[in-house]
Amino acid sequence: MAGLQEMQILKDGTHKSPDHTQMELEGHSSYDRDREELARLGKKQVLKLLTKRSGWLNVIGWQALAASGAYLVATIIQGLIVLNNPDYSPERWHGTLLLWAIICVAVLVNTVISSLLPKLECVILIIHILGFFAVMIPLVYMAPHGSASDVFTLFINEGGWKTNGLSFFVGLYGNVFAFLEIANASTNVPRSMLVSILLNGVLGFSMLIAVLFCVGNIEEIIETPTGYPFIAIFVQATRSIGGSTGMASIIVVLGICAVIAFVASASRMTWSFARDHGLPFWYYLSKVEPRSSIPLVSILTTVTISCLLALINIGSSIAFNDVISLTINGLYASYLLACSLLLYRRVTGSIALPTTNTYETNPKIVTEADNVSGQGIINLTWGPFHLRGALGIAVNAIGCVYMVIIIFFSFWPPVTPVTPETMNYSVLVTGSVILFSVVYYLVYARRIYKGPLMEI
Repeated sequence: MAGLQEMQILKDGTHKSPDHTQMELEGHSSYDRDREELARLGKKQVLKLLTKRSGWLNVIGWQALAASGAYLVATIIQGLIVLNNPDYSPERWHGTLLLWAIICVAVLVNTVISSLLPKLECVILIIHILGFFAVMIPLVYMAPHGSASDVFTLFINEGGWKTNGLSFFVGLYGNVFAFLEIANASTNVPRSMLVSILLNGVLGFSMLIAVLFCVGNIEEIIETPTGYPFIAIFVQATRSIGGSTGMASIIVVLGICAVIAFVASASRMTWSFARDHGLPFWYYLSKVEPRSSIPLVSILTTVTISCLLALINIGSSIAFNDVISLTINGLYASYLLACSLLLYRRVTGSIALPTTNTYETNPKIVTEADNVSGQGIINLTWGPFHLRGALGIAVNAIGCVYMVIIIFFSFWPPVTPVTPETMNYSVLVTGSVILFSVVYYLVYARRIYKGPLMEI
């Protein structure tokens, strides 16, 4: 990625350690901004605890996301093999091997050709937009269309829940994204978010409406041997195995590109938290490869975790899905922590308007020593891109409510009645990770973890 430079880590704010290097980013990663926000929003006595919890939840969420993204693409590939070869019997270990192959591609891009990653992301954007039309046009033109009443008024509850409303919330999933290493992040990130929401919102809603009108025989697509209803919808629309394979292959390519980004993000999150001494083996995880200025150890750690998690799938796909559910639980819990504290600060009116003296000409560097003594907790000042007043409070409140709903229902089983095979054990996995982070902090990390280094 752009903006990575080798530099020496400062210790005690007075000298440099010659044996340790870290990356200097043109802007802060989303992880850094979240934890710095917590450090400013929280009170002195809970600063380290909040940033520690946020860091662990963020890191485990991104690690799980890297594994889950590769698993999704791998199983779609298996579905396409079933489509083209009905005699093929998909095995879980086949999916694990395909997952490893996809992870290897992500490693190659993030290490050997990492300098081309910004250009590759531009190519991915082009594929994303062109792929939308390549799927949408044949789907809408060739598929039989359902009625508007079926699309907008028909509700199907296949989970066995008592009400359609409860079924809706149990099946509700959120989208997670982050912005890394962006120059002038305080203005460019919000603008990028708005553009992304506008672009993908329009494309996503258009595709959703098109698929619902072209869904065809619902029972048939649910029972498809490919394991993915969208593949069956393509087959019903095109009546061609080759055409359906080509349309689904576009999704596979975009999925592989997403995994490349997931590995890049997860490794940067791991590096950033290790830089602040928040993880075991932080000394090695926070190193940067001097020639390429990439966090090589963190990248290799990320892919190793993904490959090891994939072994769980060989024994039980249910257990594997419970582990990678940390994607939702971890990331949304870390976001909720920051959003809740920001809402508290908004309601209490403790965020000052930006002025020339407080925002532009007198930046303050908050060191580890400041964090320990509490001097790093200063009055908050709005950045250049902000939404104040009642509207801002309403947006924060809605965001908090939404995340609470997502986290709460992410622990529910997908169907009833609940059996050991269908039980959702993600609450156990999430709780175990949080318990381990607390024990690690109390036993060891509290002596070395001082909170994030911040520039405000």
